[in-house]
Amino acid sequence: MPDPQVSRLALGIPLFRPDRDQVDRVLAQARSGYAAVIAFDDGGDAGRLAAADAERLARAGVTLLSEGRNRGIAEALNRIAEAARAAGAETLLLLDQDAAPPAGLAAALLAALGRLRDAGIPAAVVGPRPAPAAGHKAPAYPGRPGAPVRDGLVPVQFLATSGSLIDLDALARVGPFRADFFIDGVELEWCFRAWSLGFGCYLARDVAIPHRVGCGVIRGFGIAMPRQPLFRMATYLRNAVYAWRLPHVPLRWKLAQAAYLPLQAGLYWADSGWRPAVLIRLLAAARDGALGRLGPPRDRP
Repeated sequence: MPDPQVSRLALGIPLFRPDRDQVDRVLAQARSGYAAVIAFDDGGDAGRLAAADAERLARAGVTLLSEGRNRGIAEALNRIAEAARAAGAETLLLLDQDAAPPAGLAAALLAALGRLRDAGIPAAVVGPRPAPAAGHKAPAYPGRPGAPVRDGLVPVQFLATSGSLIDLDALARVGPFRADFFIDGVELEWCFRAWSLGFGCYLARDVAIPHRVGCGVIRGFGIAMPRQPLFRMATYLRNAVYAWRLPHVPLRWKLAQAAYLPLQAGLYWADSGWRPAVLIRLLAAARDGALGRLGPPRDRP
């Protein structure tokens, strides 16, 4: 008998030029009893999902959304959330196209969200503990000062969207992901906004999921960071600088970023071989963030 909670949960997966194995991972989720399985093809016109793969997804009952152009992860998540509500879902489990979720992930996160609700604690999102994948750096989620651990659930400043379970009623109260951030820092800004409105973000320590960010790891200056394409690093830097202007981002975080961002930018520049064009792009990104010039990066694929 299907779990009635799972039957009120939608699964959302943004796609960006997926290969056949990644499409197969989406298909494997289509038989899990969810209220809906929703994919958003964000590859743009040149990278649109192959007709044969789109047909395979449709036959499996996957709702495939697309606008024929690269809209960015934030807009993809917003469109997926709208479709999930239209399908009657109450919660939304997000995965990326590379995710290999452990068995029972949805049930574990639903149980965690239920424990918070029973305790009268409003929560916007509950996510699994990040596990390292070979050749990748697992993200770290800093704890939320002043918020206590509850029944194995750790309050954190933010969570990656992939692997996270979002309460759709809370999403309606907090508001959509910022489409003008496009890709990097989207979940960070949204989680800070959720906390400012009284909705917490919690990490479930009893379940883990591997994370694959970038194409390797850059190390130096005592830090480690994902190796990303230049447009990704520039967008991250731009959005992080812009976040200093947002009142719901804590001052402690802003001060930490003021010290950390120059180190990250310098490390990225060093990894590029000290190419002047890279430095110019990063400085322009920081300027755009300071001036509030957001939106799709001009050099996105």
